[in-house]
Amino acid sequence: FFGGSVVGVPMATPVLPGTPVVCKPGQKTSIVNQGRKKVHMILTDGTEMVDEYDVKTDELLVRKSRKKTTLGGEGRWTFEIGSEGGTNFRADTDLLAPTAGNPVVVPVDTKKYFQFRIRNLPYPASTYQLSVDEASQTIVVRTTNKKYFKKIEVPAMQRACLGLQEDNVQWEYKNNTLVIDYAKPPEILQQEAKDREERTKMKSEDRPGDECKTQ
Repeated sequence: FFGGSVVGVPMATPVLPGTPVVCKPGQKTSIVNQGRKKVHMILTDGTEMVDEYDVKTDELLVRKSRKKTTLGGEGRWTFEIGSEGGTNFRADTDLLAPTAGNPVVVPVDTKKYFQFRIRNLPYPASTYQLSVDEASQTIVVRTTNKKYFKKIEVPAMQRACLGLQEDNVQWEYKNNTLVIDYAKPPEILQQEAKDREERTKMKSEDRPGDECKTQ
């Protein structure tokens, strides 16, 4: 059962005010550890970011970031993709796995979509309503029975200063899980293609630890 909408004629991606946040020159390093390529970056706004890719499939399993605290200490990691346990959400197994507890949002990266899986939602598919709030630049999930409400940010779009479009949202509900796909605009797809090419050329050292050495 699908909802949402994707139009046949793509619209130009809105550009938001501000300067895009990118990796600082020379501030990207890489290691290979336990089957993952871990890429460490310092962004132009001072954010420290770590991406973890499957070395065989190049699938992005984890993306986490943190900023310095007001006192200059290390902040807490925020997970943009994956979870603190470091495990990716697998569609072929996790949608069928029994779950219990409050709804939890699990962000997943795919080649064409920013994906968000909200587990532990027991309401019928006809209950869910999705929209884009232009003011907060978030995907809004609500139910007609007023028992669930959530605003979901798309950090990669925010960093690129690109606005969300409601026509790019589609969703599916099954096994008590609401799966939301936001179609990546051409600007994001082009940048990710450049990043993939760069990763293939990066010198990554096989190491048992988690620290990265400069290229």
